[in-house]
Amino acid sequence: MSHAIDTRAAVLLLAPLVLVMLAFFLFPTLTIAWTSVGGAALDPTAYREMATSTLIRRVLSATFEISLEATAASLVLGYAMAIYLMRQPPRRRALLMILVMLPFWTSILVKSFAFTIVLGDAGLVNTALRWISGGAVSVSMLFNRVGVLLGMMNFLLPFMVLPIFANLLAQDPALRRAAETMGAGPVRIFWRITLPLSLPGVLSGVIMSFALSVGSYITPALLGGRTDMMMANLIDFYTRQTLDWPMASAVAMVLLAITGAMVLLLTRVRRGDAAIL
Repeated sequence: MSHAIDTRAAVLLLAPLVLVMLAFFLFPTLTIAWTSVGGAALDPTAYREMATSTLIRRVLSATFEISLEATAASLVLGYAMAIYLMRQPPRRRALLMILVMLPFWTSILVKSFAFTIVLGDAGLVNTALRWISGGAVSVSMLFNRVGVLLGMMNFLLPFMVLPIFANLLAQDPALRRAAETMGAGPVRIFWRITLPLSLPGVLSGVIMSFALSVGSYITPALLGGRTDMMMANLIDFYTRQTLDWPMASAVAMVLLAITGAMVLLLTRVRRGDAAIL
């Protein structure tokens, strides 16, 4: 009797969530998948065009290049920030964590517009460079790959820092003390103890950052140039300019498949199934 009551309570609690998922995720996704194959015609023309389109190949290549570069840069900077945070006393660490989380709490649209002010030819960075160099140095950082990478790094850093920081904080300090007692220096302790033990956090941060990068839309649209169009921007191009809904749906399904594979990989990494790598 008690088991039946528990099952009924679980169903009642989960029913609203299931209905929301059906209405706002599953139904739209199935509709896009249906549109991508031409509806009742079941014509995979859009997928065939994707396989032979030079534009699709160029945009897909740019998407992976930008995602890999942004993820790699975020990893280097995020790992250094995580180590610095771990070594701080608890009170200062809490204050610094607020600074790390600020990009996470700020709208990506607001941040991207702010970058147009900071990185522009008359922006804060170039003004400072010209003041320091006497007007001899000015760097183009807007509407090109540099602007896109800086904007995406700002967005990705919290997603990279948090899993690495949590992993570093969970490591047993006795291991490092034992290594120091045996005569190991800081560099050897890092390569032989800290880095290997932190790999699950690193993999989580890398997969999460890459999955978010692949689906980026606002940052490349506002800060990138013509050669930095990404897959999400291509969907916008097909839906608003050429009105080619089957092609837009096909691109969306490919993007969903890539992101889904990243999320699945992240789930397996979090379960400690690192053997698949």
